[in-house]
Amino acid sequence: MKLLFAEDDRDLSMAVKTLLERSGFTVDAVYNGEEAVDYALAENYDGIILDWMMPKKDGIDALQEMRRQGVRTPCILLTARDAVEDRVTGLDAGADDYLSKPFNGKELLARIRAMLRRRDSYVPDTVSWEDLQLDKGTCDLRCGEQSIRLTGKIYQMMELFMENPKHLFSAQQLMDKIWGWDAEAEINVVWVNISQLRKKLAELGSNAEIRVYRGTGYALEKKE
Repeated sequence: MKLLFAEDDRDLSMAVKTLLERSGFTVDAVYNGEEAVDYALAENYDGIILDWMMPKKDGIDALQEMRRQGVRTPCILLTARDAVEDRVTGLDAGADDYLSKPFNGKELLARIRAMLRRRDSYVPDTVSWEDLQLDKGTCDLRCGEQSIRLTGKIYQMMELFMENPKHLFSAQQLMDKIWGWDAEAEINVVWVNISQLRKKLAELGSNAEIRVYRGTGYALEKKE
């Protein structure tokens, strides 16, 4: 699941981004409303989180511009303004939910999960393939009676593979989808995470594997 998070307070942005990534999300963080609009128009996100008070374009103006441009991605609006009139303004501008600052991280995660469940293209909380079940709520990967907790990029990678079994992903495609097209990480980080994920599947004793097609890419397939 990929989220766009717009917040001009860089310390708060880093803290929330870290929380979201540890919970299995891929996050693009921007720091003003104009960037938020540009990113929302250029990328297909599963959800958007917007701060109300931002430079260049505030969250309300940014969201209204997104909606005018045809962006239908669900959005949570964050703000210290919690009067009824403010909440009405945010919802009327196109927000799907509203969370007042300061907020609890667990509540933010719960609201994001609820928002994603309401999407038109609903994605279940558990995805299964062959003998594997991936619980998106707990980030647990199960095989029979065995279970292992996945975190960070490894979880995001497994989620992508299980939602697209047998699909061949190049290293660059994985880099773009999981680390983001503007990531500063080196491309070899893909193989490092693939290697760790292959080890975890072996630990579980699964009959599925991440098959390596040298020079081409990687795919989740059944062992031969």
